[in-house]
Amino acid sequence: MSAALTLEGVTKRYGGFTAVDGLSFSAAPGQILGFLGPNGAGKTSTIRMILGLMAPTAGRIEVLGVDDARKVRDRIGFLPEERGLYRRMTPVNAISFLAGLKGVPRHEARRRAREMLEVQGLGAAADRQMRNLSKGMAQKVQLISAIVHQPELVILDEPFSGLDPVNQQALESVIRGLAARGATVVFSTHVMQHAERLCDHVVLLARGQKVFDGTVGQARAVAPRSLVLEGALSEAAVKVLPGVASTHAEQVNGHTRVTAALVSGSHGQEALKAAFAQGIDITRFEMREPSLHEAFIVLTGEAA
Repeated sequence: MSAALTLEGVTKRYGGFTAVDGLSFSAAPGQILGFLGPNGAGKTSTIRMILGLMAPTAGRIEVLGVDDARKVRDRIGFLPEERGLYRRMTPVNAISFLAGLKGVPRHEARRRAREMLEVQGLGAAADRQMRNLSKGMAQKVQLISAIVHQPELVILDEPFSGLDPVNQQALESVIRGLAARGATVVFSTHVMQHAERLCDHVVLLARGQKVFDGTVGQARAVAPRSLVLEGALSEAAVKVLPGVASTHAEQVNGHTRVTAALVSGSHGQEALKAAFAQGIDITRFEMREPSLHEAFIVLTGEAA
């Protein structure tokens, strides 16, 4: 099955500044791909090049089988980071208008608009002006506008920004639904938890360069596991256990909790056996797998 999106050696320079440097990756049909990195990593510049809004300085981009996304724009849905719809339009009119620009007949566009607003809990707001909606409601309307024409490729730039936890969960459900019907979803974010829950595949970007391209599990595997011990123990006693690279101690409910990062390849059993053999008073222990955020820190060297 051919890729829905392919980038090969893509570079973007603004004068003497390189925003994107030799970037290559691909996204398959039906895949949810997280395009991850801190603010300023080059994510938005890459998205603009994918959409044909600006040309790369070097490299090749293929979108849905063509070399210019503008040739297949009716098959693409895009939610920009900078939100904005006509404030005096109603949701149903705004959605159906934008659907019409993508080739959806007027009657069908209005039917889809009302149906999708109902699904998102906005049926009662369908005929209210956009300026009278809350920020979360307006963002839902803009998301519907981006996917009402049933695109094959959906690109979402920081889609979770400004959403409360309930609406974040609703958006995650929408993204899963898009992939389930066969659409390719690429979303950029600097919040690793969303990618950890949603993505089949992640591309990590730092300072304009790709630092990782693979599954969430593969990314997490580069970070060390941690052994968490609680009881009447000291950080110094844990620090010298075999396989322990570093430690952090805190007081929890009158007990000391020590989180010990393990050296690469260590599974923690040796440290735990040594702790019991030395008679260290342990009331609770836990082996903790690394998060995607921890993997990102390892891969990029970023402190935050």
